[in-house]
This record gives sequence, structure tokens and C-alpha cells, in this order.
Amino acid sequence: MFEMTSSKQYEAVIGLEVHAQLATKSKLFCADATTFGAAPNTHISPVTMGHPGSLPKTNKKAVDFAIKMGLACGCTIVKENYFARKNYFYPDLPKGYQISQHTTPICAGGAVQIAVEGQKRLVQLNRIHLEEDAGKSIHDIDPTHTLIDLNRAGTPLIEIVTEPDLYSADEAFAYVTEIRKLVQWLGVCDGNMEEGSLRCDANVSVRLKGEKKLGTKVEVKNLNSIRNVKKAIEFEITRMIEVLEAGGTITQQTRSFDASNDTTFAMRDKEEANDYRYFPDPDLAPFVLSETYIDSIKMGLPILPAAVEEKLMNQFQLSAYDAAQLCDALATVQYFEAAATHTNNFKSLANWMLGPIKSYLNEAGLDYSHLALQPATLADLIKLIDAGQLNFSVSASKILPQLVDGKKTDVLAVATELNVLQVNDSDTLEAWVDAAIASMPDKVIEYQKGKKGLIGLFIGAVKKISKGQADPNKVSDMLINKLNK
Repeated sequence: MFEMTSSKQYEAVIGLEVHAQLATKSKLFCADATTFGAAPNTHISPVTMGHPGSLPKTNKKAVDFAIKMGLACGCTIVKENYFARKNYFYPDLPKGYQISQHTTPICAGGAVQIAVEGQKRLVQLNRIHLEEDAGKSIHDIDPTHTLIDLNRAGTPLIEIVTEPDLYSADEAFAYVTEIRKLVQWLGVCDGNMEEGSLRCDANVSVRLKGEKKLGTKVEVKNLNSIRNVKKAIEFEITRMIEVLEAGGTITQQTRSFDASNDTTFAMRDKEEANDYRYFPDPDLAPFVLSETYIDSIKMGLPILPAAVEEKLMNQFQLSAYDAAQLCDALATVQYFEAAATHTNNFKSLANWMLGPIKSYLNEAGLDYSHLALQPATLADLIKLIDAGQLNFSVSASKILPQLVDGKKTDVLAVATELNVLQVNDSDTLEAWVDAAIASMPDKVIEYQKGKKGLIGLFIGAVKKISKGQADPNKVSDMLINKLNK
């Protein structure tokens, strides 16, 4: 017999390995292109194919990108580096080994800040190292054969490895979200998880709360969306706790995630440690980074998201939520700062950017780097709303669609052409209000008997009669005065 233990007495311990394809034009050790979507096996050469006598050469831009990411994460940049051969069978890596870094990762330590339910903390990193990607095995085209596309083989990666320092699926979700934002912010990776530019392996274990020793871990491989990272970890935590509560033991395994039903399945059992037989690659010379070289990359770093959030809250008096949303991408905050030079209504600017404009961009599959609407034009729209000449609803539904392609920049002319400028003339407003009241005598009686919520019905009637040209604030005041008599 075994003693039942409540699942609430367990805690999860998670470590993540995020592989980010670096945004270089060529591969890590040769000049083959890294462009996504080319015809299979067209971006290859004797180096990619591992032909005898072919000699690799290190891509300097990839090294620069790795240092850039390390500096942004507060890592120690390791000055003396070399590449090693990792001997492990990859069916889609023709050399029969992978070139990676072993004892000298280019970036050591460091941390990444996450926020979960408003609580911020640092997730500790173990390392960031450089390595080459494998090719791609395709199982769903031919019914009897696996097809191999080697275009991706040799593409430069950085592997960002945490310590076992995450304790829930929500924390893992927040961490991968932050990593994706950071690599895009720095321009070192496009972060496109659908195309495989960013992939995550999750090492998950559970233990009784208060235990210091880590439980037996499983590794869930190649999670290709942030949602899948969260779902896979949630499933594994529940599965492992159920096994332990039933008196079983956890088998150290490599597992895969089935996105069709949000479950994981075993691929193979894993030994306590894999013997990859690392040894320094004899064809690649070690490389030493000088302090001057590292400093030159540090000088080129953009201001990082956390610092920009503080700036938006302090300088522009935005809420923590608005600041975080605007810092989702570098292009977004750059657009905000450009528009903020033309208007002082920073809250309204944030509302427009995070509301109607973001909806438009999402529907169009674009981001702020592709928005044709000039920041000054958006500021002009906000000024007309603040002056009472336009209302937000009509501006969002009718004027914005006329402006987003950037061809029209005169907001007042567009509003005039659409006949949506608000009427503030008291006599005209009063005539519309009287007409609305007269059209609903029964609702007037109900309102006067205490159903004050009907005021919205009367405002809507005035809006219809005026074809959206009535100032809603003045209409509301006028209706309340008349109905309460």
C-alpha cells in the first residue's frame, strides 16, 4: 500500500532551451543562403553537405548577434571560444555530427525578467551558445518515405538555456514570450515560430514542496508556439503528478507534443546523460573576443524594453499595462514616440495604437513597421477629437479606414468629405434631442419612473437622427435636463 499525496503538495521545476535562428543572410560556416521557403535542397554546398576536404569558416555576423543577445541578458561574454563536434545521429544533418559549443559557451550566466499576474522576477540563465541547425525531415508528403530538405542545415542558431528556475506553465509562457520579444527587438532573429525560427525544448520535473532534490525530468522537444509550450508543460505536470500519486515512478524520457489534443507522447527513453563525445572541431580555429570588440557591440544596443516601459510610465504618465503593451515590439514604441512629438494626449494616443490601429494591423497581418499612417496624421485625428469636432466611434469606424494606407493626410478634409464633423450648435442639437424624445413617449415615462439606464437609448436615437454628427457629451447633458423636468 502507498500513502496518497495531494497534488497541491507538489511543485513543478522547469528548465527551457530556446533555439533562435539568427537573422544572418548566410549560414554559420559557409555562404549558403538562409532564406526561408526556397525549393528543397537548393541552399546547399559542399560545406553544408559535409563533403571530404570542404572547410568551414565562421560567420562573424552570427558571433555579433550572439554577443548582442548575451549583453541584453546581462551575461558574461566569454572571450576565448572554440567550436566542438557533437557526435549524435541526425538523419537530416549530412556530416554525421553537429558543430556546437560545449565547454566555452559564448555567453555565460545572465537573466531574463518576466512578469506573471503583475509580479516581476528574474529567470536565471545558464548559458547562450552558438551552434548550427539540422535540416528538416518531412514525413507527410510521401506515404512510404521520409523526405529530407537540407536547406536549413547549417543555419546559425543561438541556444538560450535557463537554469531549472521556472515553476509553472504560466511562467514558461511569460519567459518564451519575453525571449521572442527580445530577439525581435534586437533584430537577431525574426521570432517566427510558425517557420521554425524560434523553437523550444522544455525540461519538466515535479517534486514535493520543500524538497531540494530535483525530480526525474522529461524533455518535451520542438515546441513551435508559445501556446504549445504552455499546454505541453501543463499536461506533463499533471501526468507526472498522477503517476507519482498512483505509486509509480517517472521514467526519464524524450517526449513530443500532439497539438491536436494538447497531450504529449513518449519518443524514446533517455539515459541519465548522453555521451556526445564532444571534441574541438579541427577545421575551425578558436576565436578570441577583445574587450574593445565587445564594447563596440554594446554601444550599438538599442534601449531595452524594461527601460522603455519605465520611460513611458514616467515621461508620458502611461499605466504599467499600456507601457508593457506598447513595448511589445521596438517598431510599436518608436511609432508612439514619433506621434507623441505632435500631441500631448498620450493616453488617447496609446488607446488608438492599442485599439483600432492594432486591430487593423492584426487583420492585415502587419506590424507598426509597415503602417503607412503617418504619426503626425494620427496626432491630427486626436486633436480634432479633443476639440470636439469628431467623436472616437465615428473616427475609428469611418475616418481611420480612409487614412491607414497613407494616401490621405488631411484629417479635416476627410471628415468634411464624409460629413461626420460633429455639430455643436445648441439649436440644432436641441431639435434632434426633441425629435428623439418625441419618438419614444412610452420610454420617457419609464425613464421618469426611475429607469435611468434608458438614457443610452435616447442618445442612440439622437445619433441616428443626426447621422452621427451630434456631440454625444452635449446630447447626454441636454437629454438629462429635458427628461428630468
